[in-house]
Amino acid sequence: MTQEPTPTIETRRSRKRRKTADHIVDVAYKLFSLHGYDAVTMEQIAAEADVAKGTLYNYFPVKEALVRHRMHADLAEQLPSLMAAINLQSARTDERLSSFLHAAAEYSTRSRDYLPQYIHYRLSQPISELRGDNRSSLNSVFEQLLCEGQAAREITNRYSATLLADYLQFMHLSTLLRWLGQPDLQLTDAFDEMLDLFLYGCQSENKS
Repeated sequence: MTQEPTPTIETRRSRKRRKTADHIVDVAYKLFSLHGYDAVTMEQIAAEADVAKGTLYNYFPVKEALVRHRMHADLAEQLPSLMAAINLQSARTDERLSSFLHAAAEYSTRSRDYLPQYIHYRLSQPISELRGDNRSSLNSVFEQLLCEGQAAREITNRYSATLLADYLQFMHLSTLLRWLGQPDLQLTDAFDEMLDLFLYGCQSENKS
């Protein structure tokens, strides 16, 4: 049985900070849509959002951080219904991972213009910021699905679900980078190949 996450109690202060951050990001994306990401400055965002530049930089130290906020917020919003649908579709781990990756491919395709900024920001963070509580929600989904697969004896218990999720996360990143560099590549197909390699390896099928 999957352990339910402990509910997070949102204080008045944290709620106010979240609403302010969401407002700034909404304004930024409207400007990006009108003028293009590269043409919009942080000063323009602060002015349009009616916040001081110091406030903007306190929330988002660089422009790429705005993209990170939006993408993580989108995942958090869509994840409950997505996971419920995946759980209804199949109990098999490989099929559930594939369904999730196909949904991720749809979102990534819609957000293709912003993915390079998101990836650049994530890779520019200190290693300590990518661990522990700062691990991405995507990584947490991988870990949950793999942990459930281990419980069902469909995934090896030789390695921890956390370690397996880390490797899958980096394979996911590598696949995104390959896709961004090859306009004709279908991301769903690339994810299918990636998942096959992750689950079944690259050992020769013609062993003597």
